[in-house]
Amino acid sequence: MRLRNDNRPWYKEPWPWILISGPAIVVVAGFITAWLAIVSNDGLVTDDYYKQGLSVNQRLHRDHMAGNLGLHADVMRSEMNIRLLLGADAAAQVPEAIILKLAHPTRAGQDQLVQMVSEGQGFYSGKLTADISGRWLVSIEDPAGQWRLQGEWQADSVEPLRLTAKAGK
Repeated sequence: MRLRNDNRPWYKEPWPWILISGPAIVVVAGFITAWLAIVSNDGLVTDDYYKQGLSVNQRLHRDHMAGNLGLHADVMRSEMNIRLLLGADAAAQVPEAIILKLAHPTRAGQDQLVQMVSEGQGFYSGKLTADISGRWLVSIEDPAGQWRLQGEWQADSVEPLRLTAKAGK
């Protein structure tokens, strides 16, 4: 018959360590999660989202103006080069330059502003500052801010992005 030795200290037994390991792992995981939340920049795309929400109606007139002019555009990308073909149903005066805004839906730090220069006959060209992939919100507007075309673009797609505006009030 074997006798049990009850004189061993608790820290030499395996069960207290097994029971302590679960909460200890959770505490370490909590610190790692807190650290990741602090160092990542996944906050709001813009800090003044409330003010921008209030001014939506003020900016809608640009979309309506693009619709009234019958503007449409095709956006194409080849590596870091962007090319744009702008057309209009009405006899609209096309500007010498166009502003192309690429906004990432969740990461404002990746947004790009591209100056598109006219090549004639409605063609414009520009260069990206950084490579893009995935989904992007695209906005094209004239430098005076009179009209604007908007859409969503899957930048990895081989198909060009077609932007059209609906006639407004």
